[in-house]
Amino acid sequence: MERTTYYFEKAGEENTDILLNLAKKRALERGVTTVVVASTRGDTGVKAAEAFKDTGIKLVVVPHQTGWRKPGFQELTEENWKKIEDLGAKIVVCTHTFGGVGRSLEHRPRPQQGTSRPQPPQIPSHIPPIGDLIARILRLFSQGMKVCIEITMMAADAGAITMDKPIITIAGSHRGADTAILVKPAHSNNLFDLDIHEIIAKPFSKRWEGIRYQQ
Repeated sequence: MERTTYYFEKAGEENTDILLNLAKKRALERGVTTVVVASTRGDTGVKAAEAFKDTGIKLVVVPHQTGWRKPGFQELTEENWKKIEDLGAKIVVCTHTFGGVGRSLEHRPRPQQGTSRPQPPQIPSHIPPIGDLIARILRLFSQGMKVCIEITMMAADAGAITMDKPIITIAGSHRGADTAILVKPAHSNNLFDLDIHEIIAKPFSKRWEGIRYQQ
C-alpha cells in the first residue's frame, strides 16, 4: 500500500484552503463518511462546512469548551454557529480530553478574566497531569496533531461519531487548519484503542518559521 503525505512549509492558517481540499479528496477516495474539524471562533468550521456540503460526508465541528478563556464564555461566535448549522454540520462542545479537571491542578497562576493564558514553563517545576504529558508529546508532530487526536475523542465521547469506521480529523496551529489524519476513533477512557492510519498533511516543521532544505 502506498499513500502520500502533504507537507506545508510552515504551520499556520494560510494552509487552510489547501488542507480542506486534500482532506476532502482523501475522504472521497477512501469512502470516509465522517470528518471532524477543530474551530475555535468558527471561521475554519464555516469553511469546512462549505467544502464538505453536498458530498454526503458528515461534518462535526469541535470548538473550545465553554469557559476556556473566561467563565461562561463560548468562543465560537453566534454568527458562525448559525452558518455552520445552516450548512448541515453538527457542533459538539465538551470538556477538553487532555485538559479538563487536570488543568486546574497545575501549579501556575490562573489568568485574570479578559487576559491571555500564561504559557507553561519550558521545564515545569511540577509533575504535570497525564493529559498534559500526552499533549506535549503529540505536539512533537505539530500542534494540529495534538488537537486532531483530542477532538476525535471529544466527538466520540459526545456520541457525535460512529466508532466502527475510520474518520478524518482536521486541526491547525492556533488558527486555521494545517494538519489532517485518517484515524480509527476511540473514547477517552480507551485512548490506546485509537489508531492513526494515515497522516494526510502536516506542517514540515512544528515551528512557525519553518525549516528549509535544498530541493
